[in-house]
Amino acid sequence: MNGNAELLNFIYQNSQMGVDTINQLIGIVEDDDFKNHIKAQYKEYKEIHQAAKKLLNENGYDEKGISALEKIRTYLMINMQTLTDKSASHIAEMLIIGSNMGIINAVKNLKKYKNAEQSIINLMERLLKYEENNVQQLKKFL
Repeated sequence: MNGNAELLNFIYQNSQMGVDTINQLIGIVEDDDFKNHIKAQYKEYKEIHQAAKKLLNENGYDEKGISALEKIRTYLMINMQTLTDKSASHIAEMLIIGSNMGIINAVKNLKKYKNAEQSIINLMERLLKYEENNVQQLKKFL
């Protein structure tokens, strides 16, 4: 697989994790303001995810989504971590940790694939800026 496909698949998987995680959390969150906030996050992750899929398909690459095992692991982890604490503060903390992981990986991948096509780099930078903004926005819910 070439660098363009690898970077696009990273974007695809990262945004898929955002979509799946937030979709699950929408059913758990009780605070209305926080629920509205994460619904807006869901929408942007979904748009980035669809843009990555479109670029993958246009370039003849297959999408390599998150494995079933990883999906199950994440699902169970969220359920366990919210079993005793469903507060907006606790869930915001969980999301901040996830976004920080996404930021670190995005920066590493931008450096690793600096020669990727500009449209792919632009999408990666969009995801990076979005993750950074998420951290700032989520702080008010801590």
